Amino acid sequence: LAIFDVDGTLVDSQGHIHHAMRGTFADFGLPGPAPEATRSVIGLSLGTAIGRLAGEGAPVGEMTEKYKELFAAGRAGASVADLSPLFPGAGEALARLAARPDTLLGVATGKSRRGLSAVLEAHGIGGYFATARTADDHPSKPHPAMIEAAMEEAGCGPADTVMIGDTTYDVEMARAAGVRAVGVGWGYHAPDALIGAGAVEVSSSFPELPHALDRVWAGP
Repeated sequence: LAIFDVDGTLVDSQGHIHHAMRGTFADFGLPGPAPEATRSVIGLSLGTAIGRLAGEGAPVGEMTEKYKELFAAGRAGASVADLSPLFPGAGEALARLAARPDTLLGVATGKSRRGLSAVLEAHGIGGYFATARTADDHPSKPHPAMIEAAMEEAGCGPADTVMIGDTTYDVEMARAAGVRAVGVGWGYHAPDALIGAGAVEVSSSFPELPHALDRVWAGP
């Protein structure tokens, strides 16, 4: 079972996310986060991410609802595929992995179910995934619940499961679930940070990723 994060791993959504985040903060009279601050929390559940950026005492619930409103409004006149494009080689790598008779694919994301469905439909990749877990049904990363539920649905154990993601939250979630993590070098956290969090390796490109997974599954 190969479980993928979405934002920063499959799609590059940082511009859309940051625009909605700055608009949310402005609406509440708060200084907007810098782009690197927004990138640092992508992957967490929305309320957790906003709370981390806004700090103690912020009206996180109200801000979360405003963010959802602005994020949806930001799609006006633009397609989901344009706002959250696939990283180069992602579609081809998913197709190769999904064609393997011994491999199942899954998703574990801080996105809502609605947001995930929009991205998967926009890129025509939803059919590749045997299991998809979102922030609507589970605690925020790095809690292991999403991986545990994905393994149960797919019928795979920790030794046969790999988490693929671009943030330390993905790696920490994998470790908490007792599975190995492969980082990706094209996302929002630095490769050194991923290795430091416990990733067994960091893949440099999507064409190389299937080979990285083979090395992990063949290892001790």
